[in-house]
Amino acid sequence: MLLDGLRDVPPGKLAAVVTHLQMVQRPAPRPVPPVAADLVAHDRPDPAWYRALFTRVGRDWLWFSRLSLEDAALGAILHDPDVQVFSLRQGGQDLGLLELDFRVAGACELAYFGLAAQLQGQGAGRWLMERALDLAWAGSITRFHVHTCSLDSPAALAFYIRSGFTPYARQVEVADDPRLTGVLPRDAAPQVPIL
Repeated sequence: MLLDGLRDVPPGKLAAVVTHLQMVQRPAPRPVPPVAADLVAHDRPDPAWYRALFTRVGRDWLWFSRLSLEDAALGAILHDPDVQVFSLRQGGQDLGLLELDFRVAGACELAYFGLAAQLQGQGAGRWLMERALDLAWAGSITRFHVHTCSLDSPAALAFYIRSGFTPYARQVEVADDPRLTGVLPRDAAPQVPIL
């Protein structure tokens, strides 16, 4: 059991507060601005393509978990028939990532959701979320869930709540700083100091 107060985080480590959110029914659709983009399904995505998009979307927020997986391990996730991977494509470029994980019966995890910096703040996130909600609830689920953390975009938690998710749990995660292990470049996420 954690006690109140501050705890030291060892050098070379990151600590993040993780908030878990869920919904148990599809919320009413929200109006979305027009977005000149396509949602493209990727049936058996190439791990190199996936890592490039994952990095494009998550570099500023220190997304690293999928970057250290070997091709076989990453492929086992991405090629599972119960995992769906989509990109938001604009002008021939993949600039958004949507990954839905149906591997637990009756549930869908919004495993990864994000946009490259040039699409943020233009309504593309709301557009992509409406597609995610349609796709998730088209399956036979009773629960759609996601988690975000304090290293993610400062707008992420409020965005998920506005989208209909309700927070239900909080954890602290400690991990190696991926900029020190070489998984991400040292200049990734300059808003988070390296210790």
